[in-house]
Amino acid sequence: MMRALRHPDNRMLTTANPRNDAIELFDERALVAELEKLAKKHAGSEQELRRAVAQPMKAVLNAGRAHADMLLLRDRQGRRCAQRLCLLQDEIIRVLFEFVIRHLYPSENPSEAERMAIVATGGYGRGLLAPGSDIDLLFLLPYKQTAWGESVAEAILYCLWDIGLKVGHATRSIDESIRQAKADMTIRTAILESRFLQGDRKLFDELITRFDKSVVQGTGPEFVAAKLTEREERHRRAGQSRYLVEPNVKDGKGGLRDLHTLFWIAKYVYRVHDVDELVDRGVFDREELNLFLRCEDFLWSVRCNIHFLTGRAEERLSFDVQREIAVRLGYTEHPGLKDVERFMKHYFLIAKDVGDLTAILCAELEDRQAKPAPVLSRMMAKLRPRGRRPLPDSEDFFDDSNRLTIANRDVFERDPLNLIRMFRFAQKYNLVLHPDAMRAATKSLKLIDSKLRHNPEANRLFLEIITSNDAEIVLRRMNETGVLGRFVRAFGRVVAMMQFNMYHHYTVDEHLLRCIGVLAEIERGSNEEFTLANDLMRKILPEHRTLLYVALFLHDIAKGRIEDHSIAGARVARAFCPRLGLSPADTETVAWLVEKHLVMSTVAQSRDLSDRKTIENFATVVQSLERMKLLTILTTVDIRAVGPGVWNGWKAQLLRTLYYETEPIITGGFSEVNRAQRVAMAQAELRAELKDWPPELIDAYISRHYPAYWLKVDLPHRVTHARFVRATEDAGKSLATICDFDAMRGVTELTVFAPDHPWLLSTLAGACAAAGANIVDAQIFTTTDGRALDTVSVSREFEQSDDETRRAVRIAGMVETALSGTLKLPEAMARRAASKGRLKAFAIEPEVTINNQWSNRYTVIEIVGLDRPGLLYELTATLSKLSLNITSAHVATFGERVVDVFYVTDLLGAKIASPTRETAIKHSLLQLFAPIGHASTANIDA
Repeated sequence: MMRALRHPDNRMLTTANPRNDAIELFDERALVAELEKLAKKHAGSEQELRRAVAQPMKAVLNAGRAHADMLLLRDRQGRRCAQRLCLLQDEIIRVLFEFVIRHLYPSENPSEAERMAIVATGGYGRGLLAPGSDIDLLFLLPYKQTAWGESVAEAILYCLWDIGLKVGHATRSIDESIRQAKADMTIRTAILESRFLQGDRKLFDELITRFDKSVVQGTGPEFVAAKLTEREERHRRAGQSRYLVEPNVKDGKGGLRDLHTLFWIAKYVYRVHDVDELVDRGVFDREELNLFLRCEDFLWSVRCNIHFLTGRAEERLSFDVQREIAVRLGYTEHPGLKDVERFMKHYFLIAKDVGDLTAILCAELEDRQAKPAPVLSRMMAKLRPRGRRPLPDSEDFFDDSNRLTIANRDVFERDPLNLIRMFRFAQKYNLVLHPDAMRAATKSLKLIDSKLRHNPEANRLFLEIITSNDAEIVLRRMNETGVLGRFVRAFGRVVAMMQFNMYHHYTVDEHLLRCIGVLAEIERGSNEEFTLANDLMRKILPEHRTLLYVALFLHDIAKGRIEDHSIAGARVARAFCPRLGLSPADTETVAWLVEKHLVMSTVAQSRDLSDRKTIENFATVVQSLERMKLLTILTTVDIRAVGPGVWNGWKAQLLRTLYYETEPIITGGFSEVNRAQRVAMAQAELRAELKDWPPELIDAYISRHYPAYWLKVDLPHRVTHARFVRATEDAGKSLATICDFDAMRGVTELTVFAPDHPWLLSTLAGACAAAGANIVDAQIFTTTDGRALDTVSVSREFEQSDDETRRAVRIAGMVETALSGTLKLPEAMARRAASKGRLKAFAIEPEVTINNQWSNRYTVIEIVGLDRPGLLYELTATLSKLSLNITSAHVATFGERVVDVFYVTDLLGAKIASPTRETAIKHSLLQLFAPIGHASTANIDA
């Protein structure tokens, strides 16, 4: 007979509806009967009996989890799934406890000390479990440990471990529990969520009574401060933004742990046992309670699905599971958005809602003085008098102890313009927005209609907000309340929108807001990373400063549409800028910047900047010096705001080179710093760094490099190269390698100095691939005396520097072996290909473009496709087999997407002019991307 299970709070769950049933997960009578047979069979052998008991229980647990997985796929209710798994675990522990005290350690006449309560604590105590969750148990004793209590606890733990469970456990008396809870906030939280499972109920009740009286009473502020500090530290470890594209569902910002923290605080301060009671206490209204429950259910759905899918306690929603989770949850593709992107947008909206709920609770706690005011508020309090004071130019808003709040509940209803005015006032008077004001704004979003969107005063205020120095902070608050997305509807479409690729670290809206912050940083000139952009920002026309802020706010605003987002974004700009009062000419400038915002980055990273035709083509696009200045600043900001480590010295140097190479063409010959001067400056910088070198040695070294080297390589790499080349030649070597590490970019740099030959790049790439290293960037140079100085960046594999150093040495050794001719690359690559490959989460349609107009001397071959270890080797080897001479290579990786560009000629030094030859080259290159046994259907773009 099946036994209907009860929810941990002892309410029977209805079985009338499969969405609300308790689920009859296993036949308890059958399990007990089987255990009784085992007890008779193994009577007298405690160890054998304990091992035997684990087998049927493990079978029950696995079958129950499989059934829970099936039901989750059917009803998609995450919280219900977590309840089912918890109920299943409860029953197993209860059956096990009864079996142990009956057959292994019976006590006929138990003494007062031979009593025990098994208590679920932590997450398990909450009554919710994910498939891979740990089981936290407290074996609660009345006094000190006894032999009987120790034996029972050990027997239960050994069996649970044999089943395959991860069990966190403690055996304590009531006195010990109270004493440790006072001293340790983790133990205090665990007991706060404790739940009776089996044994002596009176022990548990006594613990809870004494815990409330001796630990909780009067310590609310202490607990709140500790939990919020713990939350901040957790966010720091997991990534401060809630909009990271591979979020941690459990510990990340806006994840389940934030909801748990919220409820821990509420339970501790308000002494509630269920989140529903927060409505009665006036903390949440009914709508906010429903939001809490929706957030919890969604996050539990995601977490349980990840655990079921991966078969382990995986908490990170990584790229390789996102698409499958989206399918399991029933998301479908819409025009412009993949199924996985729709799912992740929903995820980030939920994460935002979790943040909103936390802000609401914190506001209530501050009113109760159970939580200290924010740090910024406390700092400002020292500078300004405390108290509630009206703002100088408004009766609708007050400065309430250095936080802007509303005068009354109808300020937005009476004048919807206040929804924009509020944020401008907060910015103008340097006030923190009170959570009550933000809550009221969120509840008034329906007031933002077409009339308000086209109100000249509202748009004037918005333009002031977006062009002020602290615009990022205020825009972020507008976004959190929903006001920004309602006022600028195109922005509302990209809120929480994730791009399913490895290049972009944040959602689209988060990226746009970070761009505004980076531009403000450049305007302050405080960061030496942006030398050129800092300088140009001071030189642009004053009126163009506003255009730059607006263009950055809009440059990715059309992501997620069917057409190219740059073209669609320009159209959005032409419609939106007149709302802000911009002239037709200024509107066109903004639209141009939006439409061309990727051009400079593309040219700098994937074209030969020493080729005259590259510069002429770019000059044709930008047309004027002022536009090029604006585009240079915008490009710098855009790259820097993509994510940590994306902006680096190499990219900065490439943008500088492109800017200064193009400047004389646009100005008719005039350049503030011409090419010869820039080469001389780069050489002078190196001389200054190599003061320990004899002048004649420096002169000889400098003469070995072509001008392109001095224009493209930043100073730190020039110094490294010089010392490396000298050390190699002093040692009498013709071939050498060195390794360096760039922690910000997450790459290891490998530099090779060797005699140049046509197959050198291919051999270098093949050796890296054979060593298991994936090349994500490359800088390739040839000296005037026929030596190659090539630097490749490979993805970092180990977090610890010592481990990565050993790996780098191994890769360098393989490169030297390959270049010396003693390693047979085809065999090494075949062995690497036969090894187990990782799951590919992405699909990119490969493209091969062959163009004779991008260079006067060379045919340019551009290859775009899905990156993989060994791809560069395969591409270069194929080009060599096709009798093509590679004169210049530009390797760039944007997450999983590779863009490799090769400047080639035939063996006679001529361009590839035959259409038949072009077709053969394209076919050979595209075949490298085709699945084994399948013909390529990739794009061939002439």
